[in-house]
Amino acid sequence: MKTNTKVAELLVSYSNNISPEQKISNSDDSYDIVMSLWNLNTIQIQEEVKVIFLNDALMVLGFYSLSKGGISSSIVDIRLVLSVSLKALATGIILVHNHPTGNLKPSKADLDITKKLKSACDVMGINLLDHLIISKESYFSFADEGLL
Repeated sequence: MKTNTKVAELLVSYSNNISPEQKISNSDDSYDIVMSLWNLNTIQIQEEVKVIFLNDALMVLGFYSLSKGGISSSIVDIRLVLSVSLKALATGIILVHNHPTGNLKPSKADLDITKKLKSACDVMGINLLDHLIISKESYFSFADEGLL
């Protein structure tokens, strides 16, 4: 007996809100770009996670606001990071999150999620170029500190 089953087609899209001329050459460039995207009124109140997507020439393709959390944590869903990366045809990504306390030292959870994301990116052929922890005044770069 044959049944008539319908399967919905998935729509894949992304939006690029950043000027295509922006190139990231170092962690200072990353920090400057992300600070222009961040709500500075909440950076010391609520933890957020964003991802910057880049092409092979390190030109910014766009960014994605991954999650908003509470005072001391936010969710990083690796599947979402990878799915948006693939939709954007990104070959490189930079993970960024803030610490509302201003303490830029990575927590064990920060180190663990970076390791897991790096491993997942490696499988998919996407370069995890950096993970920045930011505050209103400064940042910590995993790449600069040799933690990638």
